[in-house]
Amino acid sequence: MIVIERDGRAIVISGWRAWVIGAVAVVVTTIVLGAVAFLVLGIAVSVVAFLVILIPATAIVALLGSFSDRGEGDPAIPARRANV
Repeated sequence: MIVIERDGRAIVISGWRAWVIGAVAVVVTTIVLGAVAFLVLGIAVSVVAFLVILIPATAIVALLGSFSDRGEGDPAIPARRANV
């Protein structure tokens, strides 16, 4: 039995109509929850794939950057000046 109160009036839905409304509510809720779960899973997979590419790329760039000898790495070591 479904009771809806509106403007002080009570509307009562019972019998097969209540079962149909309840079944439709369950189906709609299941579809919405499934869509939300699919969306969250898709976002999680995208973030993980992005990080799997980004973290090694950052490490490679840092490694290549460590090979360049520009003399700017350690502040205790004076920077080289060009002969002008």
